[in-house]
Amino acid sequence: MTGASTSTTTSWAEVVVPVGAADLDEVAALIVSEVLAAAAGTEQRGSDVVFWVAADAAPAALAEVQDAARRWQAGGLAVDPARVRIADAVPEAEWRDAWKRYFRVSRLTRQLVVVPSWERYTPAPDDVVIHLDPGMAFGTGTHASTRLVLEELQAIADRRQPSAGGGDPDGSAGGAGVFPRGIDRRQPSAGGGDPDGSAGGAGVFPRGIDRGRPPARVLDAGCGSGILAIAAAKHWPGASCVALDVDPIAVAATAENAAANGVADRIDARVAAETGALAALGEAFPLVVANIQADVLRALQRELIACTAPGGTLILSGLLTPQAQPLADELVAAGLRLVHVRASADDPAWSCVTLVR
Repeated sequence: MTGASTSTTTSWAEVVVPVGAADLDEVAALIVSEVLAAAAGTEQRGSDVVFWVAADAAPAALAEVQDAARRWQAGGLAVDPARVRIADAVPEAEWRDAWKRYFRVSRLTRQLVVVPSWERYTPAPDDVVIHLDPGMAFGTGTHASTRLVLEELQAIADRRQPSAGGGDPDGSAGGAGVFPRGIDRRQPSAGGGDPDGSAGGAGVFPRGIDRGRPPARVLDAGCGSGILAIAAAKHWPGASCVALDVDPIAVAATAENAAANGVADRIDARVAAETGALAALGEAFPLVVANIQADVLRALQRELIACTAPGGTLILSGLLTPQAQPLADELVAAGLRLVHVRASADDPAWSCVTLVR
């Protein structure tokens, strides 16, 4: 679940977390959601959950996951912090070759197809192809949290048609024009189609509610590999994107992947400070996406709201399903309008929240 990396790191280490069989899926989800060092994703290997870190960062990652494992064990999950361990470091070339065994061409939405550089793919006429290589930046799109946002972007692209006169689809003028006022759709549609009965969409928007202008500016907060910013740039050729991440490796990966996809001139990838980075932008965007851990989203919610233009759309992911509705309720209490809370059809343990300011 990664994009290209420009890190000078020469080896990677595995952090191995043994888990009781009954709790394997839950602990794997918790590791991605709550352990910052595991943001690049995990692999389930027998009764172990494994994730990778740069070898020189392995001791800190081990301490982080052991602390988390103590919380989970206290909550009744079958995970023993004393058994968490670091495996031998793996040279980068060997690590990159290992990714090739299971990172293949993946169709993620009706249009979006992710293609690694070593695979050949002939696109269909309506395909939007994103070229990504493995590295340590989160986001090949195969993880449910990333795919949920890609599905939201696809649904917006499918529904967006320019309205006469350039006003908002609800008839008002001058706003970002993404969704009409008052929409509150908390239930995912059945069967994977659109709720209006049409086929092939992400199943999230009723007919005709999204008729505004394409977003001219997009913010990807926590960009990882840059896949979300790249998807937005490809869906809307007139849009430019700001992609932020606290990890320089992720920002470098975003810049490389943007160049590989021919959209580098429209994606401004920046290393963000640990605090205040969103406020420092001094800009409100028609579309904001953030696929980050729940505690980070909660800590950043005021800044995320401020970065969303009036009438603009805010899409939040990286949420375990029990975390999604409470966060949505907090944002509604802060003045946003809820479009929906939607669980992944592929992995219902994960959900996203879409709102309008």
